[in-house]
Amino acid sequence: MPRLNRIVETALYVDDLERARDFYEGKLGLAPLLRTGTLLAYDAGGGSVLLLFKRGASLRAQNSGGGSIPPHDGHGPLHIAFAIDPDALERWEAELDRLGIAIEGRMAWERGGRSLYFRDPDGHLLELMTPGIWQTY
Repeated sequence: MPRLNRIVETALYVDDLERARDFYEGKLGLAPLLRTGTLLAYDAGGGSVLLLFKRGASLRAQNSGGGSIPPHDGHGPLHIAFAIDPDALERWEAELDRLGIAIEGRMAWERGGRSLYFRDPDGHLLELMTPGIWQTY
């Protein structure tokens, strides 16, 4: 089997794109790459893209001159993790507190990494993680 190099995109499904935009741009500071009526795309650092789809808006194939994207969607509170520098964890914790975003959990991992957990407005569990969690990170 050919080798997979990395994950380029990950997607979350949200009920309100404007509310999600306010959170991901206004609070987390992500830079927008694309905005449509049903999708927000963000630079998540390191060549990664976070896609936020309006829940239910991608249940039909999307066709264009370049081809077709099959239907997809998601429900329930999903989980993603953002990589941060080790010395940024305390600054992130202070900034989340300043913004009124509750930290739901903290973890100190055996390999030395640390994590903070909080939720976006759609209930998705977001994690900020420092290196030292996985063998690959």
